[in-house]
Amino acid sequence: MNLLSFNPENIIASLTEISNNDDNCSVVGGLSLPEVDKIKEVIVLIKSLIFPELFGASENRDQNSAIHLNKLYILLNKQIFTALQFAETMDSPKEMARTFTVAFLNRLPHIKRLLRTDIQSVHDNDPASTGLNEVILCYPATRAMLHYRTAHELLLLGIPLLPRIITELAHSITGIDIHPAARIGEYFSIDHGTGIVIGETCIIGNHVRLYQGVTLGAKGFVYDENGFPLNVPRHPIIEDNVVIYSNSTILGRITIGHDSIIGGNVWQVYSVPPHSRIVQQRATTSSFSNGGGI
Repeated sequence: MNLLSFNPENIIASLTEISNNDDNCSVVGGLSLPEVDKIKEVIVLIKSLIFPELFGASENRDQNSAIHLNKLYILLNKQIFTALQFAETMDSPKEMARTFTVAFLNRLPHIKRLLRTDIQSVHDNDPASTGLNEVILCYPATRAMLHYRTAHELLLLGIPLLPRIITELAHSITGIDIHPAARIGEYFSIDHGTGIVIGETCIIGNHVRLYQGVTLGAKGFVYDENGFPLNVPRHPIIEDNVVIYSNSTILGRITIGHDSIIGGNVWQVYSVPPHSRIVQQRATTSSFSNGGGI
């Protein structure tokens, strides 16, 4: 093969042939995709409605919020319609998009209330925090939870694609990976946050605190008769008032009992009762000489 030759027709034909022969990667053609830039605008508008004192106009706040709400309706309705149409999930996508959009907008006060508890918890558990405004403006936990709380409500409505796009936007910016289907209670605190992973079927109670690098993941999968993994509960249940320190890994459908502490760098695959204290084994100190090593 001449590496310097260039035949666009052959390349395109080969790409098309691969797509047509790949039964495991079918794509709906001829339909618009959700627009990531517009979804980013949706998040900006939601942020301005939830935190008007910081991101809204200083004057005529109610009027400004009404304008933002109207813009949000128009943008979100279009993106929900596109997602429904692309995913081919139901008939009458235009009518359903309007219904879903109104239903979501009515959940904005609920999202704000939950997010306020998260912000309060982050502030209360971080002596470096100078106030709630700093947590809102600067902390990656606020961005991650704004995206998660928004995506979770959209997912509960049965809207495809958009919830995952929204949480992955936060993931790409903060390094915090929260699946929109995870169930997270009130006063959820993330400290630092980089590298946190929270799986799809996780259930997290109230007043739970996670540090950077924590993984709440699956230990393994259950497969059907054709060898495909089943979407069954496979991630941990974290009860109320649990603290999990940095770089600990909690795997499988196990329960961490309420008021427990999981120390740093712990690998946990078994349930523990309430009020447990789990730490790694104490490190040993050795000296080496004459070029000896581990």
